[in-house]
Amino acid sequence: MEILANVLVGLVAALHMYILVMEMFLWEKKPGRGLHGFEPELARTTAPMAANQGLYNGFLAAGLVWGLIAGDPTGFRVQVFFLVCVVIAGVFGAVTANRRILFAQALPGALALAAVLAAG
Repeated sequence: MEILANVLVGLVAALHMYILVMEMFLWEKKPGRGLHGFEPELARTTAPMAANQGLYNGFLAAGLVWGLIAGDPTGFRVQVFFLVCVVIAGVFGAVTANRRILFAQALPGALALAAVLAAG
């Protein structure tokens, strides 16, 4: 179970690094605009906000990687903390921005959290 938990945490960290790249570096380019269906003008005006969001996603990814490499009990606690943050952010995003965030962010985070708690 610990291997499964580590794989899921790693996948959630990779997902948040992907989000960081999309929001910080590709927001105004075709891949970033296509993700949300934004016209170039809207992408340009919202780019600073998106970069800020991307940075936060990078912090989530960094915390999850820290949790994977830190020894226990710190690693376990860090993983739980950052996965709870991922789930809360995903639920909030689903309620306030787009329902698909629930499935794209909160669900993977919740599955990883369940695996970490079961392995711990």
